[in-house]
Parts: sequence; C-alpha cells; structure tokens
Amino acid sequence: MRTIQFTERQKRIINIVKKNEPITSEAIAKKLKLTRATLRTDLAILTMAGVLDARPKVGYFYSGKSTINYFAERISNIKVSEVKSLPVVVSEGTSVYDAIVTLFLEDVGTIFVTTEGLLSGVVSRKDFLKSAIGGTDINKIPVGVIMTRMPNIVVTEPDESVLDAAIKIIEHQVDSLPIVEKIKNENGEEGYKVIGRISKTNITRLFVDIANTE
Repeated sequence: MRTIQFTERQKRIINIVKKNEPITSEAIAKKLKLTRATLRTDLAILTMAGVLDARPKVGYFYSGKSTINYFAERISNIKVSEVKSLPVVVSEGTSVYDAIVTLFLEDVGTIFVTTEGLLSGVVSRKDFLKSAIGGTDINKIPVGVIMTRMPNIVVTEPDESVLDAAIKIIEHQVDSLPIVEKIKNENGEEGYKVIGRISKTNITRLFVDIANTE
C-alpha cells in the first residue's frame, strides 16, 4: 500500500480540521487567509485520500486515517494504460479551422499536436474559442500558433496510477492528459510519442464501474 505525500498547506489544513472539526471550507480558508477556490484542490485530494471526511451542510472532519482509503487504494493500483482512450492528434501545420472540425467530429475537449512525430503542443476548447472570437482568419492560422507548447504540458505515462493522473488533472485544471512514451524520432530528436489519453470522462467512468462492482 502506498501513501500520498502531502504539501505543507495540506498538512496545515489537516491540523486545522483536527482542532476545529467540524469546520467548513469557508472557515478553513479564512484561517489560512486564502480563498475557497484556492483550497478546492487541496480539500479534494485530502478527502479522496480518506484523511478528511466531508459532510454536506456540516463541514470537514478528521477521519484519523494515515493511509489512503479503500477507494483510493483501488484506483492507485490501476494503471493509466488500463483505462486509456485513443488520442486525437493533428500536426502543427494544421489550420485552426480544420483542428476545430476534428475536435467536434471526435467529440473531445483537447487535441494533441505533434511535430516530426513528437508531442509539441496541446490545444483545448478554450484556446479555440479565444482564436475564433479574436477576429483572426482561422482558415489561415496554423494550430501551432495558438497551442500550449512543450515543456509546459502535463503528461502521464502508461505505468502511472490512475490516482496520480487524476491528481494531475485536478491540480493543473485540465480536461485530459496525453499518455506518452519517450522515443527518438527519425531525426534523432528525443521527445514524447503520444500513445493515448486519459480524461475526466475516463476517470469518472472508472469510478462508476468500481462503485457498481462493490
């Protein structure tokens, strides 16, 4: 069984809850002089890990558990490769218009961009929306102009646990992660080859499947 390494802020939250339970997220945020939005990810991780227990209209309690709970243990033992979906990939020279068409035809929230076979960027629905309302000619602008480029892309690998992937999605506020493996392309350049994707939908479906089998 594995344990989660908590951040200093998460440790402070645990101590606050221990001393003041039950306590609302608003009260926790006030004690830390932060906003509720800032703490949302921390509270989600601590609740999923089983350290805190959340009760509607009451607040947070300290559960007393020092290791991840049963549900978190289950998903920490499932690899990303077991729940992955096919990635939707376009080349960097693809026009924004064609990429938008691909996005809707494939019914995904994120498209991965490759250059010479290696992951070079990611484009989300928000990126496309900004481009479309910005007055640019989306038929002439390549998707490479609007994408988020490496190394500013969060990735996951086939052997990483679904729990770790879910935490990355929450922490970085993204719709999905590219599943990658390290390779060298024909030019000898090192980088990532996109071999799949894991999204909020994949993870939610897994949660439902686990719940229905218990």
